[in-house]
Amino acid sequence: MSKTRKFRLGAFIQATGHHVVAWRHPDSQADAGLNFEHYKEITQTAERGLFDAVFLADSPGVWSISSENQGRNGKIAHFEPITLFSALSSVTKDIGFIATASTTYEEPYTLARKFASLDYLSKGRAGWNVVTTGNENAAGNFGYDKHPDHSLRYERAEEFVEVVKGLWDSWEDDAFIRDRESGIYFDPEKLHILNHKGKHFSIRGPLNVGRPPQGYPVIVQAGASEAGRDLAARTAEVIFTANQTLADAQEFYADLKGRLAKYGRSPDDLKIMPGAFPVIGRTEEEAQEKYEFLQSLIPADVAWGILDRYYKHLDLSQYSLDDLAPELPNETNNNKSRLKLVQDLTARGNLTLRQLYLALATARGHRTIIGTPESIADQLEEWFNNGAADGFNIMPPILPTGLDEFVNLVVPILQKRGLFRTEYEGSTLRENLGLHRPNNRFTAQQTDERLVLAG
Repeated sequence: MSKTRKFRLGAFIQATGHHVVAWRHPDSQADAGLNFEHYKEITQTAERGLFDAVFLADSPGVWSISSENQGRNGKIAHFEPITLFSALSSVTKDIGFIATASTTYEEPYTLARKFASLDYLSKGRAGWNVVTTGNENAAGNFGYDKHPDHSLRYERAEEFVEVVKGLWDSWEDDAFIRDRESGIYFDPEKLHILNHKGKHFSIRGPLNVGRPPQGYPVIVQAGASEAGRDLAARTAEVIFTANQTLADAQEFYADLKGRLAKYGRSPDDLKIMPGAFPVIGRTEEEAQEKYEFLQSLIPADVAWGILDRYYKHLDLSQYSLDDLAPELPNETNNNKSRLKLVQDLTARGNLTLRQLYLALATARGHRTIIGTPESIADQLEEWFNNGAADGFNIMPPILPTGLDEFVNLVVPILQKRGLFRTEYEGSTLRENLGLHRPNNRFTAQQTDERLVLAG
């Protein structure tokens, strides 16, 4: 395997695309959220482009059912990620599947079981995007009177991840002998009961699925608050982040990589992949025209709905879209890192409300890149070569055409420059990302105990 550092690429496949009203574009698949053939097409396109994985965001509740939401991005109704990826694993061979699941509104045992099953069904291509859920509307779906506090959600998440990993270690890799002649199906010495008792969970185990092919499905995270950064440094192997400028991306990259040693980890143990929303044209002018056409599809009520999400403390009816964006609140119990990003955006640009909603309508604060295939590749390469990214989570404006354009036009340029693979290096998501396979904690503990006794 080549030791030359290569781009990591994820395809963030948000139904009709990432623009807030992508579903209105004539090239989008309007019913994408519940159309399996659509997901099959774009996943196979990503695999043809040799992407490491497809990624599906998810929330255990609808963000809004008001008129401003109007089916934005197909997020009102869409498949549950594990179910969808289980089906897609049967029509693909190499690409990985990173599914979002909440540590606030799920339970460790059932989540561990689902992801272990997906890892088996896909032959080692599963990843778990760990989220604490920023959507306060989810609370009512699970019998809560209110959304748990941000700090409590992250405290629970830390314990949750450790419990799930412990459950994945219930069986050693070679525990199942299945010897017909002797009648021995499994070796009892290679079964381990977790018996976890903590602040948030009391879980006995064992998991009723064998140890996943990858040891653990790849652990992914997207939080960028202080609590999110520390959780990522402790547990994540891939982090999806939103940065607008090279300087901001470099700060985030250096900070996260710098925290790893505290937890006995090396910089290569964590891949940092900022989101990128590419608008591609054969010329710069064509790319700009495509961008402006997309922006023209935003109705006024959707524009105000985008703003209302961040200005819940204000009566925006007192403002016009051409007024300067007022000061944003300092605190939220929802997505703290996204609020900080929008605060930085308004402060840096001195934006009007119109300019702010247009900036957020594309990729919700992720980086928007407009240009020719060559200039798109140039801008991605600049971040990759200057301590800002290990790769990118590509967020097509509309689907399926936006991903087709990236695979057909940008990927060959990256390959020609020696920045991206020309074939998959391995058969699992871990192998293709260059991540090690984790040891079983119980066998590692037994080894340590034997060494102590021998000493």
